Amino acid sequence: MDGPSKEEEEDSTFTNIPLADDIDQLPRILYPRSKSLLPKMMNADMDAVDAENQVELEEKTRLINQVLELQHTLEDLSARVDAVKEENLKLKSENQVLGQYIENLMSASSVFQTTDTKSKRK
Repeated sequence: MDGPSKEEEEDSTFTNIPLADDIDQLPRILYPRSKSLLPKMMNADMDAVDAENQVELEEKTRLINQVLELQHTLEDLSARVDAVKEENLKLKSENQVLGQYIENLMSASSVFQTTDTKSKRK
């Protein structure tokens, strides 16, 4: 026999995929191999595509890292804004207490009492 045998031809067009439970129990199951629908590319074309894919992948990775960094920065700024708002409310409350205290001192002191200038002149 000069050409390949019938078994060898079947092996070249089919792929054997054994099932885990049936490895020793069933004869070999043959499935057709998928044929590529696109024409074969030359090695230089494949290298160019791989280089473009690598560049795209690096750019995507860089953008993802930049987005993550910006998200962390936004979280930090948001936390800082919340802390400043809390401090602002605390200071406003303290200012109100101090303002009321100063008003009470001024009303209790004779130095800040209003005087009737007309009655003193007569």
